[in-house]
Amino acid sequence: MHVPRLLSLLMLLGTLLLATLPVAVPSAHAQPADEIFTRLNADSFSETAKAVESLIATAHPQAAPIIEALAEGRLLAGGGAVVVKGRDGSFSDARTGQPLSAQPAGLQPVRLNNNLRRVTQAALGGLGLLNPDPASRAAAADAVFKSRDASLLPVVEAALAKESDARARAALRQAQAAILMVKPDVTPLDRLSAMEVLRERGDQAALATLRALPGDATPALKEAQARAIAEIEGRLALWRAAQNLWYGLSLGSVLLLAAIGLAITFGVMGVINMAHGEMVMLGAYTTFIVQEVIRSSAPWLFDWSLAFALPLAFLVAGLVGIAIERGVIRFLYGRPLETLLATWGISLILQQAVRTAFGPTNREVGAPAFMSGAVELGGLAITWNRLWIIVFAGLVFAALLAILKLTPIGLQMRAVTQNRRMASAMGIRTGRVDALTFGLGSGVAGLAGVALSQIDNVSPNLGQSYIIDSFMVVVFGGVGNLWGTLVGAMTLGIANKLLEPYAGAVLGKIALLVFIILFIQKRPRGLFALKGRAVEA
Repeated sequence: MHVPRLLSLLMLLGTLLLATLPVAVPSAHAQPADEIFTRLNADSFSETAKAVESLIATAHPQAAPIIEALAEGRLLAGGGAVVVKGRDGSFSDARTGQPLSAQPAGLQPVRLNNNLRRVTQAALGGLGLLNPDPASRAAAADAVFKSRDASLLPVVEAALAKESDARARAALRQAQAAILMVKPDVTPLDRLSAMEVLRERGDQAALATLRALPGDATPALKEAQARAIAEIEGRLALWRAAQNLWYGLSLGSVLLLAAIGLAITFGVMGVINMAHGEMVMLGAYTTFIVQEVIRSSAPWLFDWSLAFALPLAFLVAGLVGIAIERGVIRFLYGRPLETLLATWGISLILQQAVRTAFGPTNREVGAPAFMSGAVELGGLAITWNRLWIIVFAGLVFAALLAILKLTPIGLQMRAVTQNRRMASAMGIRTGRVDALTFGLGSGVAGLAGVALSQIDNVSPNLGQSYIIDSFMVVVFGGVGNLWGTLVGAMTLGIANKLLEPYAGAVLGKIALLVFIILFIQKRPRGLFALKGRAVEA
C-alpha cells in the first residue's frame, strides 16, 4: 500500500502545474525519470503505484497527462516505451509529450486494480486541488465532496491549510466534512463539526451526506444529525415553495400574453374567437422564418433575431386577424354560436395550411445569447428566457394600457365596449373599430407567439395548448378588462404551479376549472366587470 506515502507527497505539485510550459528536466532527475518508465513497463500493480508516486515526487512535467491516461486506460507500455493515447486517437511520447505519427508496435495498456485506481484517483484529486486557478480548485473540491473518498482526506486538509480564496476554501471545508461523515475512526467532535458545515451548505447533496452517518454513531451524534436534517428539509421546503411561486409567475406571464389579445377582441366585439391560438402560432412561425433567413444570410445578427421578429409577427398576425374579421366575422355579429363554429373552422384551416407549408414536426427556434442560461439565488433557479418573458409581458401590458387610455382609437374602443349603439349614434364607425380591434388583438397574440417560441415547441398545434387557458383567464378576470386579465393570469398561473406538487398537473387543471365554474356562478362578469355593458339590449 503506497497511498499514505503518495498523499504526503502531493504537496510537491506546485511546479507540476506549469506542465503546459516548455520545461527542461534537470539532469539530476534523469535517473528517477528513467526509473519511473521502467516501473511502468514492469506490468506490476505495485511497481505502477511506485511510478505514480515518483511522478509526483519528482514533479515530472508530464505527470498530469500520464496519470489521467493511466486512470482512463489510455496509457500504453512495452519494450521500454511508454505512450499516451489521446482521447481523439492520437499518440504522444509519455516522457516528452511530443506527438507520434503512429502507435509503436508491441504496446499494451497498463493494467489497473482497485488499489491502483484509488492511487490514481488520489493523485488526480491532488492535481485538481492544487491547481493555480481558484475556480478549478473549487470544482475539484466539489468533485471530492460528491465522491466522499476517504483516501483524499490528507490532500484536502493540506490544500485547505494553504487556501486563500474564499470560495475554494468553503468548497474544501465541505469536501472535508463529507469525508469525515463517512470515514471510519473519526472522533465525535470532528463529526459534529462536519455536520455543522453540511448544515450551513443546506442543499440536497448535504442532506444525502448527512444521512450517510455510520450506524454505530453515538446517540448524541444521531440527535445532532436529526436536527440538521430537519433544518435542511425545512429550508429546502421554503426554497421549493419559492421556486413554485417563480414558476407560477412565469406561467402567469405566458397566460397573460396569450390571453390579453383575446380580452380585447372578446370584450369589444363579444366574439368567441377559437382561432386566437392560431394567431399565436403564426407569430411563432414568423420567428422561425426570421431566424432561418438570418442563419443563412447574416448569422452575426442572430442575437437580434427576436427584435426583427417582433414587429413582423405583429403585422402578420394582425393582418390575418383583420382579414378574418372583414371576411367572415362581420357577417356573424349577434350570432355567437355561428361565430364560434366559424372561427373553429378557420383555426383548422390555418393549422393545416401551416402543416402543409412547414410540415407536422416541431421547428427549431433558437434563443439569443442574452436569453440563455440561468442564475441561482440561494436555492432558487431563475432562467433568463423566463425572466425576459415576464419583462416582455409587462411591457406589452403597459403598451396596451397606453393605447387604450391615450389614443383616439383607444377612446373609441372603450366607447364601443361600454355601449356599441350609443357609440354608433355618436358617429363612431363601429365597423372600423371592430376591424382595428380584431387586428390589434391578433397582433398581440402574434407577439405572444414570439415569446412562446423560446419556451415551447413551435408546431402547428402550438396555439391549441393555450386557447382554453386564455378563455379561462378572460372569463375569470372580467371580459374586456386588462387589469382583470392581468390578475386572472397571475392568479391562475400561481395557483396551477402551487397545486401541481400535491395534485399533479392534470388534476390541478381540473380543480382550477371547477373553481372557475363555481366562481362565475357568483360573479358572472368576473373579478373586474366593465360598467355600462348591461345598458345594451
